[in-house]
Amino acid sequence: MATTMGTRVQPDLEKTVSRRSHSNVPPQELLANEADTELLATLGYKQELRRNFTMLEVFGIAFSIMGLLPSIASTLAFSIPAGPVGMVWGWFLASMFIFVVGVAMADLGSAMPTSGGLYWWTHYFASPKTRNALSFLVGYSNSLGLIGGLCSVDYGFALMFCSVIVIARDGNWTPSNGVVYAVFLCCVLLHGVLASTLSKVMGKLQTVFVAMNIILIIATIIALPVGKHLSSERNDAHYIFAQTENLTTWPTGWAFMLSWLSPIWTIGAFDSCVHMSEEAANAAKAVPYGIMMSIGCCWFLGFIIMIVIGACINPDLESVLGSSFGQPMAQIYYDAIGKSGTLGLMSLLFIVQFAMGLSILVAASRQTWAFSRDGALPFSSFFRPISKRMGYIPFRTIWGCVLLAAVLGLLCLIAPAAAAALFSLVVAGNNLAWGLPIFCRVVWGQHKFVPGPFYTGDYFSKPIAWVAIIFLVFGIVLAMFPVGGPNPTPQSMNYTVVINMAVWGGAVLYYFVDARKWFTGPRITIGVEGLTGEQQAALTAEGLDLGAVEGIVPGGGLTEPRVEGASEKVREKGDMDSS
Repeated sequence: MATTMGTRVQPDLEKTVSRRSHSNVPPQELLANEADTELLATLGYKQELRRNFTMLEVFGIAFSIMGLLPSIASTLAFSIPAGPVGMVWGWFLASMFIFVVGVAMADLGSAMPTSGGLYWWTHYFASPKTRNALSFLVGYSNSLGLIGGLCSVDYGFALMFCSVIVIARDGNWTPSNGVVYAVFLCCVLLHGVLASTLSKVMGKLQTVFVAMNIILIIATIIALPVGKHLSSERNDAHYIFAQTENLTTWPTGWAFMLSWLSPIWTIGAFDSCVHMSEEAANAAKAVPYGIMMSIGCCWFLGFIIMIVIGACINPDLESVLGSSFGQPMAQIYYDAIGKSGTLGLMSLLFIVQFAMGLSILVAASRQTWAFSRDGALPFSSFFRPISKRMGYIPFRTIWGCVLLAAVLGLLCLIAPAAAAALFSLVVAGNNLAWGLPIFCRVVWGQHKFVPGPFYTGDYFSKPIAWVAIIFLVFGIVLAMFPVGGPNPTPQSMNYTVVINMAVWGGAVLYYFVDARKWFTGPRITIGVEGLTGEQQAALTAEGLDLGAVEGIVPGGGLTEPRVEGASEKVREKGDMDSS
């Protein structure tokens, strides 16, 4: 049963019906229940991916990508220079604002759950003059931000893997940049193989990955204080909650703000719930609650972890940062529980980090597939088909992401500063992609917004959105700063500004030089004969001519001015081909 609200149709997800969708589902297999299929149809898309993710598994993919403890270990170099106050309170405050961003995104994710949600929302809510350009920019920024996330996660894995070898050899071995890249490349390729072959159990694996994360967190929270008590004194409460340090040449207050980069990078994968929405059952609820649950868990558990680290860290913070193990967390473990315990926990740490990489590759491939479905990526016709044989997955975009990650990972060979830019690429790229659709909604499209099952209400939704926008802009600026201080050398320079300006500038240039001639936003892939009368009325109310033109675009706009019959105009060439 569908109910017309404003200019959109919102199916009642609590009342699913037993009939099969007309042309929206392959006749040989039902990929989703009727309610999810109808909701996706109101957004102009046919159901092509199998919905085998529950709400818990949608939460699981975001939480496992965040990989709380491995991410904290990978980003301690941002927070340690500000001392325990930066680690503990920097985490708490930044996480609070990140939760606000998640709530603002949850409002949108519940109303319009689709794999390409961020650029779809941007196009839907933006003004007619800006919608195509902004949607194009958001799609590229989000796609490259996710692939940059894959690079940074797998680069962190390579460093952790090598640090275990260094510890085992008592510091008598130092990995070269080439060795680190070789480990990184093997990791990325193995992720591609697993993401391609484990599609049927990928949802269940997220539950396993969540359990692995929790086990690692519990083990660390118990082992560090116990080991530190046996080996030496733990730091007192004043040191943990009130001791400030400044190992940078920035003012102390700004050093504290830079410590926020650790939680901003760590809790930066909640949009993966959006990208998995076309594989989630009851997506209008699974997506928003997956977003908020993953952020909330990381906020609370991360705060506890930072307190424990503050209690157990060597007060000589410079020696921790400059550890011969190449990882501050490895040194913290070593000081508290010795060589054997460190080898055990660091091994579990890089295993969980490996799981993070697999999950983020899955999310990145869904975003790039959605973008290619709308014809925005180079070689979109090649990346567009879904592989039935591999389990209804975007097989080609998985390996496209792997290839691009392998190329970006070559930054590992240049210098640590260049490799560190991969971390900030994620922050700046995703912040732009998250902020623009929220901004477009409150500035141009509030009158078009129809709430889903989750909604913060008319009084709170807009203030929450504005707080989220301000924080995301601040996060972009923060990610551009050299972390060591002003007047950086080439070795300490933060190259994020170079990389992100190349990404954003390249996307904008590509759009105005060529893409503006053919990119007009998301394309309808559903056949008109598969739409209900209410759905056709809703799409017509958005200004779409359902009977005249091929390549209809939700929110207005047409891709090809070719008049054909209604049944032919929206067919997808090569739809659902095997890879």
